[in-house]
Amino acid sequence: MAKYFISGGSGFLGVNLIRYLLDKGEEVVSYDVLPFDYPDAKDRITHIVGDIRDTGLTARSMQGCDIAVHTAAALPLYSSRDIMTTDVDGTRNMLSGAFSNGIKRFVHISSTAVYGIPDHHPLLENDKLEGVGPYGKAKILAEELCLEYRKKGMCVPIIRPKSFVGPERLGVFALFYDWAKDGRGFPMIGSGNNRYQLLDVFDLCAAIYLAATKEESIANDTYNIGAKIFTTMKEDYQAVLDKAGFGKKIKGFPAWPLIAALRVLEFFKLSPLYKWVYETASKDSFVSIEKAEKKLGFAPKFSNKDALLRNYEWYLSNLKSFEGKEGVSHRAPWKQGVLGFVKLLF
Repeated sequence: MAKYFISGGSGFLGVNLIRYLLDKGEEVVSYDVLPFDYPDAKDRITHIVGDIRDTGLTARSMQGCDIAVHTAAALPLYSSRDIMTTDVDGTRNMLSGAFSNGIKRFVHISSTAVYGIPDHHPLLENDKLEGVGPYGKAKILAEELCLEYRKKGMCVPIIRPKSFVGPERLGVFALFYDWAKDGRGFPMIGSGNNRYQLLDVFDLCAAIYLAATKEESIANDTYNIGAKIFTTMKEDYQAVLDKAGFGKKIKGFPAWPLIAALRVLEFFKLSPLYKWVYETASKDSFVSIEKAEKKLGFAPKFSNKDALLRNYEWYLSNLKSFEGKEGVSHRAPWKQGVLGFVKLLF
């Protein structure tokens, strides 16, 4: 048994990872700015309320842990300042705290946002990094910090997951699920015939566990993680509308007029969608997971359709617990803004 320190333990990925680790018989310390409010796990872990930007508390909280997994991050809807201080300074504090406490392994959760808007597919781990917006840039800077600590002798696996869904995931996906449950169709930026890879959170947790447990010579590397089976945006998302049972369809629209309109709406804070979402939604977006398959032994269980349907079923089962709530994290539905009026047209 190992003792894991999970930053962002109260978040969408954090709680799913904690459940996964508990099922493996591991000991867990969760560290998050929010209380840990999951009844199925809260009595089985140690939870510390704290901010990764608090250097002293972060380091003290890591004492006695064997492995750190850094999932905490300020997402793109946060302010630029919060993104930089959390995703860069917070990562620096996490790495420093782990190093000073002699933690042998530090698994860093990055993002495929580090590739920006790519000009080829599939993306490989050694492709150029070009972040779009504060979030993408911060994720690149955080990875650079990880590489510094590799040079100091720490084992620092870097995981770059595609957008992941599953139990507890709301955010931008809640917008789609809300339209589906109310018997609405859904507009797609572009034709929808582009291939856009997703990832089930269970498969991400499995990849993290492999990075935490494989021998150092394999783990101390950078890995893309995504679904192995995926089709087109239109086909994968249509599976949710079919499940909803109203006979509605995904409908494609010319990309550039929609993107131009969304830029204006974002500028005036009238839309929940941010640049990296709407600028890439009409394009192919998928990574090669061959390296993770061959070296880590990563074997994803869920296709895009499986992941979306699993998330939608959880959404329907838990609707009463978050109806009327809004936020900027993956655990809260994002405010629809003017898109709530657009919904009436579908």
